[in-house]
Amino acid sequence: MSYMSNVIAFRPRPVAEPLRRPRCLIRAAREGQAGWKRDRDLKRLLRTDRCPAPGAALPRLRAEEALLNDARLQRAAEYDMHRHVLLMIAILAEMRAAVADAPVAVRSAAQMGAAMLAQVGAAISGPGTAIPARP
Repeated sequence: MSYMSNVIAFRPRPVAEPLRRPRCLIRAAREGQAGWKRDRDLKRLLRTDRCPAPGAALPRLRAEEALLNDARLQRAAEYDMHRHVLLMIAILAEMRAAVADAPVAVRSAAQMGAAMLAQVGAAISGPGTAIPARP
């Protein structure tokens, strides 16, 4: 019988801990996704000339968002709600871009099923005989 891996490759989760923020902040960030243009907005938000690779800016965005969230919780005068919403929009967009850009090595269920049937059929019947795929 031939070797078949029992390891299933899942897309990596880009964030170790979930964001727990007020519902209105998350709703505003989700609504802002429609107008988000990565090349234009991420450069402006990070104050850089070039856009980093998808997912590469997440640690920096998360760190800055954590500082703003602490300022929000402390009701500090320097808290900028507009920038906080922009950072949340960028974090959601970058998480989506990082997951979409990650390679997936898993075959579809139909391809895996057909491959398994072919291997079982070859093992049962031996070389030279064929088992029809569908009766």
